[in-house]
Amino acid sequence: MSNDLPMSNATAIEQQILAEIAAAATAEGLETVRVAALGKKGSVSALLATLGKLSPEERKTQGALINAVKERVTSALTDRRAVLGEAALLARLAAETADVTLPVRGAAINAGRLHPISQVTDEITAIFADMGFSVAEGPDIETDFLNFTALNFPPGHPAREMHDTFFFQPGPDGTRKLLRTHTSPVQVRTMLAGKPPIRVICPGRTYRCDSDQTHTPMFHQVEGLVIDDRANLANLKWVLQEFCKAFFEVDDVTMRFRPSFFPFTEPSMEVDIQCSRKNGEIRFGQGTDWLEILGCGMVHPNVLRHSGIDPDIYQGFAWGMGIDRIAMLKYGMPDLRAFFDADVRWLDHYGFRPLDLPSLLGGLTG
Repeated sequence: MSNDLPMSNATAIEQQILAEIAAAATAEGLETVRVAALGKKGSVSALLATLGKLSPEERKTQGALINAVKERVTSALTDRRAVLGEAALLARLAAETADVTLPVRGAAINAGRLHPISQVTDEITAIFADMGFSVAEGPDIETDFLNFTALNFPPGHPAREMHDTFFFQPGPDGTRKLLRTHTSPVQVRTMLAGKPPIRVICPGRTYRCDSDQTHTPMFHQVEGLVIDDRANLANLKWVLQEFCKAFFEVDDVTMRFRPSFFPFTEPSMEVDIQCSRKNGEIRFGQGTDWLEILGCGMVHPNVLRHSGIDPDIYQGFAWGMGIDRIAMLKYGMPDLRAFFDADVRWLDHYGFRPLDLPSLLGGLTG
């Protein structure tokens, strides 16, 4: 057998493999070339398989030549792999370049904001909790009895026209449920569920057919209720004064109580707080102007009777105010509709840090 034929084949195969290695553009393509050359069925492996058919003298010579080809191919694969790896790294670095001139991203805890309604509700709760009030809640969908009749709105009573109500379709028995127009049904539920003395606040969503700069179809309200055998208007006045001083964070407030009418209280009053309106800014505890902030009164005996409480033994007082409204007054928000627009920019401006919990010890807003 001639020594030249295997050698010429080895030279041609080596040149072809080296050309394919040089042309490989990716690590995957280079691996394909390696398998085709050095794999079990590769071209270099096929050359090594021919050594078994040669004489001992030829095997020694040709084996050294073919192994030299294998080493050069292996070396070329290693070099090309390094080149491709470096190129891939440079491409990744270019794609993942970080602009170190950008401002540092703040911690996640500083990015979120608490909605002003949630914040003000927490502030109100903190103030009344310090006075010994607990929080009572109820469903948004109410019965006509709890929303109207139990609160001294008998069927056909003209006072029902005070509320533009969202009614549901009548049920099989002909009665209609509704979206509560105030949180007063929670007061009735509380009285039906327990016995005096009662001291609760009732925050929550309420619904009326109204929409403008200071009204929305859904808004938030908080009401308070005190029932015992000695509750009186003097107690009511003190509770409201202490609340306003703590909420608006002023040392003193001047309030005036004007006669009014609410079906569920008798006597009924609307409450104004003295303020200053200079340069478009409202400040409490000073000035000569007045601003209405809430309604209140002594609980009507009919409401007590509907709630299972004897008005000859117990009496009480109640009040109600719009959470959205007092939030606007305290934090200078001009339009109620923005509360529900879900605008992150507005929330970034008016929102509160989630861990800054209201506390009377250091002031509600720090």
